[in-house]
Amino acid sequence: MHHYLIPLQNYLEQNANPAKAAEMKKYLKNLFEFYGISSSQRKDFYSDYLKKFGKAEEIDLQYIIKELWAQPQREYQYFAMELLRKFNKHMTSERLELFEFIIVNKAWWDTVDFIASNLVGAIFLKFPELKEQNCQKWMLSGNIWLQRTVLLFQLKYRLKTDTELLSNAINDLAASKEFFIRKAIGWSLREYSKINPDYVGEFVNLNNNKLSNLSIREALKVINKKRDEGF
Repeated sequence: MHHYLIPLQNYLEQNANPAKAAEMKKYLKNLFEFYGISSSQRKDFYSDYLKKFGKAEEIDLQYIIKELWAQPQREYQYFAMELLRKFNKHMTSERLELFEFIIVNKAWWDTVDFIASNLVGAIFLKFPELKEQNCQKWMLSGNIWLQRTVLLFQLKYRLKTDTELLSNAINDLAASKEFFIRKAIGWSLREYSKINPDYVGEFVNLNNNKLSNLSIREALKVINKKRDEGF
């Protein structure tokens, strides 16, 4: 293991909680192994780790991330994502290739959603010329996690949301039977409804016969709650 990661490995092994690990593994459908380190523990440790050891050298970053991604325990992947987020201000356009790698490898919602909204969202803001071509490629890939990324990377964009791209992606995926796609459609619309409820309400109304009940229910949660509260 890369020397930068040895203190991380030591901490995880020394603080392993088998009972908690079993719970965490079960929560993620037994797809991944865990040390059993809680989210609050990870947050505190990762923060202290980065303060003490820095962000690692840029030249080593891709190797380090792929080594973390190769480990069976999920805590390594969580650390990799936090490390990448620390590099957002200094990332180059080439970083997108690495983001795509970690989206499709060991893919599940717990990593993909973080990558989409914190990493892919950031790189498309910094390099908008990458957005259209790569979103089109991901939509055509047939990979539900790349498609989910297209739906979710704008979650934090608020007024910067590209509604044309979002609506086109939703329309292209509206017939999908995949739970994670249907859920993401609703989530993306729900988040944008906090900024532009009229747009979302009209979009859902116009596409009511195309969208799944799950997508519609999720999309209108905020709008319906405000209506019920009398706003």
